Amino acid sequence: MINCLIVDDEPLALDLLEDNVSRVPFLNLKGRCQDAFQAQKSLTQEKIDLVFMDIQMPGLSGIECLRVLHAAPMFIFVTAYDKYALEGFNLNAVDYLLKPVSFERFLKATNKALELFTLRHQSIPSIPTANHNFIFVNADYSMQKIKLDEIIYVEGLKDYIKIYLSTSTRPVVTRMSLKTIEEKLSSGQFMRIHKSFIVAIDKIVSIRKGRVSLGSVDVPISDHYKQNFQHLIELNSIS
Repeated sequence: MINCLIVDDEPLALDLLEDNVSRVPFLNLKGRCQDAFQAQKSLTQEKIDLVFMDIQMPGLSGIECLRVLHAAPMFIFVTAYDKYALEGFNLNAVDYLLKPVSFERFLKATNKALELFTLRHQSIPSIPTANHNFIFVNADYSMQKIKLDEIIYVEGLKDYIKIYLSTSTRPVVTRMSLKTIEEKLSSGQFMRIHKSFIVAIDKIVSIRKGRVSLGSVDVPISDHYKQNFQHLIELNSIS
């Protein structure tokens, strides 16, 4: 059974999606959202395997929502606009459906998702669960072990990154892209707030004038990541 989420800012479109989902025996609807922010919250609260996502929505578009997710589930875009198709597929969307969507076309897309879902689950080896409290990186001609709870922030420098630790005054430098290490870091523990910076959420001391204080250093928040970061802060704020 594939747990799915439907996201669209139009109630009628949500109703149509819900009806289509109910007609597919291997789909289990876990929720419906009217914007990308609600979708992000649902993705943190529920085990979601597949998202049917509109693209043009107020606040945060479907494309932007997919970009900022660290461990995205399978996505099928359902939209009235074909101009985003190339970008959608570049983000590894399972399929791209243009409204109005026939049930036959919807079923074809969901069958593609089922094939991918089955393939992924078949490829999971039957071995003990790994310890995800650390990672290994190639630095100083050796594989260095880095505990995730010691990371303060990561800085990207073209083909290299610097990993700043609470246990050392000298960063670990390794040849790797910021995107590569971003995919290895838990979205609940780390967040990218700039094209060049990922910060540990629990190391944030304060936020002021578009900058995050991590104690001894301030890191800028870029406009591209500002909205998603602000949403995180709102979810964890007490008024």
